[in-house]
Amino acid sequence: MLKGIPPILSPELLKVLCEMGHSDRIVISDGNFPAQSMGKDSIVIRLDGHGVPEILDAILTVFPLDTYVEKPVTLMEIVKGDTAKTPIWDTYKTIVEKHDTRGSDVIGQMERFAFYDSARTAYAIVATGEKALYANIMLQKGVI
Repeated sequence: MLKGIPPILSPELLKVLCEMGHSDRIVISDGNFPAQSMGKDSIVIRLDGHGVPEILDAILTVFPLDTYVEKPVTLMEIVKGDTAKTPIWDTYKTIVEKHDTRGSDVIGQMERFAFYDSARTAYAIVATGEKALYANIMLQKGVI
């Protein structure tokens, strides 16, 4: 155990977060995201018993967001014509505001297939058991 480190951050995940360099990206995916196929060239870490918000909050405790890009946090856009609701995005905004002085202005959106393309080149993907729809989120690492 370590002091000051959220216990949800496993040794494997901490190692990956530490290995990541400036502008590397990590995806925290919902339970429907094809993490294994998207992550063929990435590190896939499974945290199936957890939801995205608790993992996002823990990661942002130790992970600096990129200050050299306008939107270092990216959500997957709702597909045109889909009537899904995304209340989890409000939770994400609250979490990001807690950890970054720029607030929710750092959050952008990306079309579904563009998000997949970007996820394929992410350094790592954290696969969760999150049941909310459109709950995938990508973070771009900054510097300290």
